[in-house]
Amino acid sequence: FTFFRLNSYGVQFVFYFAYMSLQISFAFLMATCFSNVRTAAVIGYFYVFGSGLIADYFFKPYIEDIFISRSWIILLELFPPFSLYRIVYEFSQSASLVSQIDRTGMQWSDLNDPKNGMTSVLTIMVLEWILFLLLSLYLDHFGSFQSGIRRAVLLLHSRRAGNRSQSSQQQTTQIQEFKASVEMERTDVIKEREMVGQLLQEPNSSYSVICDNLKKVYPGKDGNSKKIAVRELSLSMARGQCFGVLGPNGAGKTTLINMLTGFTKPTSGTAYIEGMDIRLDMDKIYTGIGVCPQHDLLWENLTGREHLMFYGRLKKLKGAKLAQAIEQSLKSVRLFDGGVPDKLVQKYSGGMKRRLSVAISLIGDPKVLVFVN
Repeated sequence: FTFFRLNSYGVQFVFYFAYMSLQISFAFLMATCFSNVRTAAVIGYFYVFGSGLIADYFFKPYIEDIFISRSWIILLELFPPFSLYRIVYEFSQSASLVSQIDRTGMQWSDLNDPKNGMTSVLTIMVLEWILFLLLSLYLDHFGSFQSGIRRAVLLLHSRRAGNRSQSSQQQTTQIQEFKASVEMERTDVIKEREMVGQLLQEPNSSYSVICDNLKKVYPGKDGNSKKIAVRELSLSMARGQCFGVLGPNGAGKTTLINMLTGFTKPTSGTAYIEGMDIRLDMDKIYTGIGVCPQHDLLWENLTGREHLMFYGRLKKLKGAKLAQAIEQSLKSVRLFDGGVPDKLVQKYSGGMKRRLSVAISLIGDPKVLVFVN
């Protein structure tokens, strides 16, 4: 404990806090690179232990070698574990000198000493903290750098020309080409395409969901050809309408829902939910839709009320409005009485868990509900 006791508590707090914040932002950034929890956990363990061993056997000799340029050490400290190792190394050196020389451990005045490099380490950690957070926000919002650039282009183009007018013109052209090339297409499909084209020209539509030539193509892998999951779907759903999507496996039902709820980006075309474009306004759309997935996404160690509190805050509900929304959602699925809301979900039956999933989808009075069964 002398390591922690001899060095200034304030200095230690600042450096440990900066590093922990850096690790959190770095974890957020790395989370965008993984889709499987187990893979991320295994790589995370290797990262922690491996970086510690590398720092001890590779980075330490660089610090102790006075003939090596300090610029190389600063460059190595851009790797977060090396920054932590440098902090621990300098703290331990200061603590060891207390018994050898009549002096105190690391103090605020010692940060001005260029030999220990603590100021540069702190600067690197703060800058990386901010940079990793910004990158995490960007990738979490757009999915990839390419998607972000594409969205920026779409946004700029829509502001110049008017997104809806351009979409309606494209729709009209596509309908004419489609009619000329495929004369045997079913008349109900052609009518639906024409209706969508008319709805997109109206400034205020009474339709909650409008799919405009929506298409999703997955690239081929291992020599296989590309897979068309959704083929130029045009569809309109009026407010208050209950619409069911039926079809065999591989028909594109899940892909369609994933595009409408923001989990998958369309290859071409778009859709409007309450007048908002899924390519540009997904953040606003999230606050106005409810999704009940096929499999319950619940935490066993949280209560039903805590689940609704969490999801209600995602809908930007606070204070009295959040409490009222939670009560209404629980009552709507008959989970309000008998202390059920304050029980852990692990004690719920299968039917109660399903009702809680429905309550989650209903919180915040969403304008559009998506149920997957």
